[in-house]
Amino acid sequence: MGRTTHAAVVRSFDAPPRHEAIPLPEPSGEHDVVVDVLAAGLHPRVRSTADGSHYTSEGVLPLVPGIDGVGRTPEGDLLYFVLPDTAFGSMAEQTVIDRRRAFALPAGTDPIAVAAAMNPGMSSWVALHRRIDLQPGQDVLVLGATGNAGQLAVQIARHLGAGRVIGAGRDAERLKLVTGLGADEVVSLDGEDADIAHRISTAAADVDVVIDYLWGHPAEQAMLALAKARTDRAKPLTWIQIGSVAGADISLPSSLLRAANLQIMGSGQGSVTTAAILAELPALAAQISSGTLTVDPLPMPLAQVEQAWTTPTIPGQRLVLTT
Repeated sequence: MGRTTHAAVVRSFDAPPRHEAIPLPEPSGEHDVVVDVLAAGLHPRVRSTADGSHYTSEGVLPLVPGIDGVGRTPEGDLLYFVLPDTAFGSMAEQTVIDRRRAFALPAGTDPIAVAAAMNPGMSSWVALHRRIDLQPGQDVLVLGATGNAGQLAVQIARHLGAGRVIGAGRDAERLKLVTGLGADEVVSLDGEDADIAHRISTAAADVDVVIDYLWGHPAEQAMLALAKARTDRAKPLTWIQIGSVAGADISLPSSLLRAANLQIMGSGQGSVTTAAILAELPALAAQISSGTLTVDPLPMPLAQVEQAWTTPTIPGQRLVLTT
């Protein structure tokens, strides 16, 4: 008879996971290893898997959510690991990982901090290393700077040598936090379209890079505002699309692409290889562990997963399930 473990188990896409015993998959490949999970982040990506809305969802139930985490091997090695799209994720006392999708963490690493920040941080870290090569002194606008990933993007852009970093978002209280995290200026995306366009034009007319977690109408507004306001429209503007919190689609006038030197690209699974993403993660983990990047985790026991699913967080916090 196979082993069982306690895990957060989704049996309906309409209800939060419940803490219960479930069979542990058997290692099936030469690189597979069972780890004791110490911490796993409750990321938006995890929530979309658990409610069946993520584009990779195949509607298979039951499932254990969780796409990454910090675990310990039987030999005592502390690892950060990333899981493939699978029905048995990281929100369990034990899970099976592919050792090729993991790397060792130094002794003394805080598993909770790493579990909280790696997923939201890797989006901008990988984008600025692998989709482009951010040059020292280039100016960066972060659209959606008030979310966890956006807040880390502000810090990461600053750490990687950006000249000016501008954070844009709707939540006034969170924008104050973004200023404290290193943004040179913040732009409110709340209000009438004309007012928002004026603010973006004034603050960010000549930025070199936009990191976009919003898409939808805010992206439309910002693209038009920046294209019209640039001192030199032939100056390259690289738009890196990462998230779509504000909408999955935009209306893009063809004239905009002719009137400005605008390059639009995405960054995520598919546009960057898994190997390339994994190659970037040890350096990011080191910055999290050293305290260079500000992290505010809210740990909760795995056994309280139903409560954790609906627990509100303050700006900047990331829920982490611990065992």
